[in-house]
Amino acid sequence: MKIPAKLAGTTAFALMLTLTACGGGGQEESEGGTSGDSGSGGYNNMTITFSHNQPEDSPEHTGAVAFKDHIEEATDGNVTVDLYPASQMGSLREQVEGTQLGEIDITMQPSAVVTPFVDSVKLIDLPYLWPASNEQKYEVLDSEVGEELLGTLNEGGFEGLGYWPGGFKLFTTSGTEIHEPSDFEGLTMRTMESPALITQYEEWGGSAEPVAYAEVYNALQQGVVDGQENPLQTIYLNDFHKVQDYVVESYHGTMTYLLMANQSWFNGLNEQTQEAVKEAEAAGVEAAREDLAATEDEYRQNIKDSEAQYYELTEEEIANFREASQPIHDEIVQDESQQEILSKLKEKIDEVRSE
Repeated sequence: MKIPAKLAGTTAFALMLTLTACGGGGQEESEGGTSGDSGSGGYNNMTITFSHNQPEDSPEHTGAVAFKDHIEEATDGNVTVDLYPASQMGSLREQVEGTQLGEIDITMQPSAVVTPFVDSVKLIDLPYLWPASNEQKYEVLDSEVGEELLGTLNEGGFEGLGYWPGGFKLFTTSGTEIHEPSDFEGLTMRTMESPALITQYEEWGGSAEPVAYAEVYNALQQGVVDGQENPLQTIYLNDFHKVQDYVVESYHGTMTYLLMANQSWFNGLNEQTQEAVKEAEAAGVEAAREDLAATEDEYRQNIKDSEAQYYELTEEEIANFREASQPIHDEIVQDESQQEILSKLKEKIDEVRSE
């Protein structure tokens, strides 16, 4: 297994080195499986390395555990999964790079983190694109146009397996409660390293500063940035609300995770094992969505009970934000093929809204 120097010192990779020495390394077994090493039942005999960023009590990890349990049971243990949550395998970008290089088999990452590798997925992060309903959003993502957008991950050497839920993003700020775009004037908001998100805040009159996920709490606490955007569970589980004055439920964007595999690794699996991976993804995303639905109200109430001021934008305020955001779509999306996919997305969104 080739290990990048910047990750070699981490605990997770030290553990992987130990496993490899014992014949248990995920990638080496995967490569053995792709060359015809099959266990009982015709499945490749291997261990899948699955990384993500969220803590173990998050809906995202609930889904990852369901993925692991499903595929291990379905393949009678021929396929096993080593889970590495909480950024054990590096920063968000490093995990994407590791998957692209084949050092990680499967990763779950926010679409904004993947954008520098596959530009088309920035469509997911356009402000005020999505209906303010998780169920309607899932219907669009699970549709034909959603599959078309997921397929663009091939351009970066990835196999798109599915869209995993994170919920709608909220604004959190210090000193200023947000009611309209002009309220961002003079504020610096932390974002992921995504040109689309940076442009969003600049067009609203503020500025944006990419900060690594692991450093967000300290950046907020020390006033390096004035605020940030994330879904309820991320804000609550990371205590961001404890170092911010205001939490604003805005429905301005979605935190959608992309479950994706190294394309060469996935293509090298036999057909039966590929199908098992797809079925495990279906089980995992269902578990993650159910857990998110079951916990969001609890996280919201816990934030309301904290010292932070909680505010939900009115329909009129959302309408004003939406109107101010439409020109951003045109500025961010200028590629013809991306414009075609965006047009299809908007048609599907209008369809599900009218149902």
